[in-house]
Amino acid sequence: MPLVVEKLNHTYMKGGPYETQALSDISFTIQDGEFVGLIGHTGSGKSTLVQHLNGLLQPTSGRVLVDGTDLADKNADRKQIRCKVGLVFQYAENQLFEETVAKDIAFGPKNLGLDAGEVDRRVREAMRQVSLDYDRISGKSVFDLSGGQMRRVAIAGVLAMKPSVLVLDEPCAGLDPHGREEILGLIRRLHRESGATIVMVSHSMDDVAQLAERVMVMHRGHLVMDGRPEEIFSRGEELRKMGLDVPQVVQLGEQLRARGYEIPEQIYRMEDMQELLIRLLKKGEYHAQ
Repeated sequence: MPLVVEKLNHTYMKGGPYETQALSDISFTIQDGEFVGLIGHTGSGKSTLVQHLNGLLQPTSGRVLVDGTDLADKNADRKQIRCKVGLVFQYAENQLFEETVAKDIAFGPKNLGLDAGEVDRRVREAMRQVSLDYDRISGKSVFDLSGGQMRRVAIAGVLAMKPSVLVLDEPCAGLDPHGREEILGLIRRLHRESGATIVMVSHSMDDVAQLAERVMVMHRGHLVMDGRPEEIFSRGEELRKMGLDVPQVVQLGEQLRARGYEIPEQIYRMEDMQELLIRLLKKGEYHAQ
């Protein structure tokens, strides 16, 4: 189910004194099963863009197509589209409201009119996908959980709708290091096991480098870069001019190359850097030129 964006423009308060052009002439296609990292400085248009992907916002001009369906079409089944494209908001746990974990996750499937047996199956499967023990916490109040667990409940509520595309807006925002690692591990596992298309908005270059197969960069409402992580993160000077940075591993590589060490520019993941340095040390080849 490809996700196609064609010449997308969005203007807030069009015609008013505070008119703001949030998106300008955005075009791209995301194929089935891709993992895309979307990065950009605050105010670059990332959140506005992802809210177009399941029809929460409508374009000022241009089109968003999900499986060939134009989301702006008056005849489009928006409920069905939002089943196909699940959006997990930043601080999604703030939208939890039911009295128990199971009831909160079941809210979406119930609204689809599914029978009780199917709703229960979906709740159990979604909790399994996010590593939450159904027998232990399904009957608990969501407000008795840790921040990381609440975030997982919110993600499970979207997964219970069985989306083909999962859009995550800053999924690790506000979490402590342990909670952050839990969520990143969960996202990696979901992509590997389900093969779902994932679009992840993040301020963290390290998180994007760790997970994404493709990186898109937003700047002042424009899509200014789109490519593989090694291509994007090799353009560190351009990223820094936009108020961004590069992953810590890329920074380490820059520092080592400046001191004369032969470190390939395309390394951007910590495990790849560790493997390279260990291999060079074993061969006795790690020396300044």
